[in-house]
Amino acid sequence: MHDKAKRSAGELVFNFILFSISLILLWQAYLISGFESLSSPGALPMAVAFAMVVSSGLILLAHFREPADEQSSFLRDILPPVVIVMMLMIAGYAVLLVPLGFLPTSLLFLILSILYLRRGGLGFAVIVSLCSLICIYIIFRLVFTVLMPAGIVPEGEILGAIGNMFGGAE
Repeated sequence: MHDKAKRSAGELVFNFILFSISLILLWQAYLISGFESLSSPGALPMAVAFAMVVSSGLILLAHFREPADEQSSFLRDILPPVVIVMMLMIAGYAVLLVPLGFLPTSLLFLILSILYLRRGGLGFAVIVSLCSLICIYIIFRLVFTVLMPAGIVPEGEILGAIGNMFGGAE
């Protein structure tokens, strides 16, 4: 079981961030309408934010008093390199989604993710990525008709040509 007598790596910083965000939320709640009355629009958000400030402040104080655990490491236990790489890949996916579109960006992301996480062959990564992307596309684009960024793939023309092959829209 986790030893609660010692503070894990990054725990104090995380608690300080929570406390700071709680203070910001309390200020933003106050800006809604000030503290005019208990029935004012900002009263409930202020009460909730105040509870967040008090609880996060007490937790911060309690963890500040605890000794640090010398055996835990932030980069090993909290944010290992694999997590950092995947966060960067997700950020790259978000940046490329609109200019390239859903299909090529998702295919590239899936292939690179599988190659990195599995450390396997390119053929396996491409096949699994293509099969996954086809399933995702069929479910979300065709069944649920979710619009996805088209980008460089002429998706509308391809769907129209497929529809014409099966006798649609004559």
